[in-house]
Amino acid sequence: MEAELTALAASGATAFVGLMVTEAWTQARGRVARFLARGEDVDVIDAELEESREELIAARRNGDEDGAADVAAEWRIRLRRALRDNPEAAEELRGLLDELAPGKPAGTTVSINHNTINDGTYNGPVIMAHSIHDGVRTVPGREPGAR
Repeated sequence: MEAELTALAASGATAFVGLMVTEAWTQARGRVARFLARGEDVDVIDAELEESREELIAARRNGDEDGAADVAAEWRIRLRRALRDNPEAAEELRGLLDELAPGKPAGTTVSINHNTINDGTYNGPVIMAHSIHDGVRTVPGREPGAR
C-alpha cells in the first residue's frame, strides 16, 4: 500500500507542477490548495503554490532543469506526507487528478492512414509525417530539384 501511495503522490506532483505552467492553473490552483490544506490555512497553501509556480517558470526560462525538478520534488514529498498521514485522502486525490486531466487516454491510440499519390504531377508539397525535420525532400526515382 505504501508503494501505491508513493506512486500516487508522484503522479499528483507531476500533474500539479505540469499545470502550474499552463493557463488551466488559474482554475486548478484553488482546488489543489484546498486539497493540500487539510486543516491548514488554504491561503497559506495557495501562496506557497504560487511561489512554486514562479520558481518553476523562472527555472524553465533560465534552462535550470534542476530548479524545475526541485519544485516537483517538493510537492511530491508534501503529497506523500499528506497521504501517509491521511490514507483516506488517496481517493480524493485520484478524483482530483481525474478532474484536472479529463479526456486523458486510458491506453495507447494507434491511427493507421494509407495515402496514395498517383501520376507524376505534384502541384504542391504532399507531406504526411509524425514529425518533419530540416533537410532535402526527395521523390524516389527523381533527382533532388528535378520537376
